[in-house]
Parts: sequence; C-alpha cells; structure tokens
Amino acid sequence: MKKITFFAVLLALLAGCGQSSKTYVIIETPFGNMKAELFDDTPIHRDNFIKLVKEGYYDDLLFHRVIPNFMIQGGDPDSRDAQPGQMLGMGGPDYTLQAEIGKPHLKGALAAARTGGASNPEKRSSGSQFYIVEGGPVEEAMLNQVEQMRGSQYMPVQRKAYLKDGGYPPLDGDYTVFGQVVEGLDVINKISTAPRAPGDRPLEDIRMKVRIQ
Repeated sequence: MKKITFFAVLLALLAGCGQSSKTYVIIETPFGNMKAELFDDTPIHRDNFIKLVKEGYYDDLLFHRVIPNFMIQGGDPDSRDAQPGQMLGMGGPDYTLQAEIGKPHLKGALAAARTGGASNPEKRSSGSQFYIVEGGPVEEAMLNQVEQMRGSQYMPVQRKAYLKDGGYPPLDGDYTVFGQVVEGLDVINKISTAPRAPGDRPLEDIRMKVRIQ
C-alpha cells in the first residue's frame, strides 16, 4: 500500500515537471475585480506588464476612456493626478514595445494600446496603456468580412470562440492581445457604461489597482 502511494505521488510530480505555470493578474476597480491570464506566447508584453505591476505603476491610475460595446482603456500615468475634464491618453514610459500580434479580440481580451496611422508602421505598442475588450455578439458575416480584409483566415477554434462569446474582430491583426480576462467579465460592462464626458472619459474617476495573483 505504501509503495502504491509513493509511486502515485512520484508520477504526479513527474507529470507536473513539464507544465508551465500560468501568470494571472487581479485588476481591482470600484465595480469589482477582474482576473486576467497573461499569455506566454506574447513574452515581451507579458514581462513588461508584470514588471510594471510589481513596481505599482498602475495603482490609482484611471480607466480614462470607456466606450460601451467596445472597450475600456487605462494605463496612462498622467491620469493619476488628472484634473476633471483633462484630456488623457498620451502618457506612458519612454519606450514602446515590439508588436506580438496574433491573438483575437474576444470578449475580455487584454490588449496593448498604441499610436495609429503612418507614424507607427510597425504597430509598436504603448509601454503601459492597455484596453480590455467588451465588444458584442459576432456573426459569421462579420468574421468573413474581416478575413477578406486581412487576407487570412481564423482558426476553427478562434471562429468558434467568437461566435460563442463575442468580441471585436475589426481590431484583429492591428493590435497585440497579450492576455484574457477569465473572471469578472461583468465588471467590463459596468465600467464601459459609466456616464462619460466628450472624449469618452468617465465623469466620475474609476481608479484601478493591479497585482500579481
């Protein structure tokens, strides 16, 4: 009996040796907490986000841009002491990140904001600003249209996930998705529907704290 128990434990330990541990972050807000997994196949963004979280970079920053059925955005360091009505969205560290584009913008996708247009042909990401996708229902016609515009096809698992959970496919291929909210999806909706001023900044400050779980 003891031998069986010993070998069972040994096999369990050996089986776990090849498994990589996932990294999760908790994003605390006045509307509740969101738990997000950071993807290992976007290591530049993952490691940068972990570094900033450990430094307390995001603590007390605002979700400074919220749009219902689209996304909520934060991570601008200028938002920490921003005055009411102050325009936000241009702040960040003195570096940008190499794009790691590939993951789809499913509901709850955690993605890096960036400067658009011809000034950023490499689609490099902001060093700190991020957004979380709320999106809406997705139909086959939308996916087909995006595929035609991109000149590439979704994998069956991605298409299935979009049709089941929704999201915002038009952003695919242009922005780096580096994580996914796995708990607290309802919090995204609560934040995105907060009353807002022109420029999509919430009328009442919505602050965050972020920590590694």
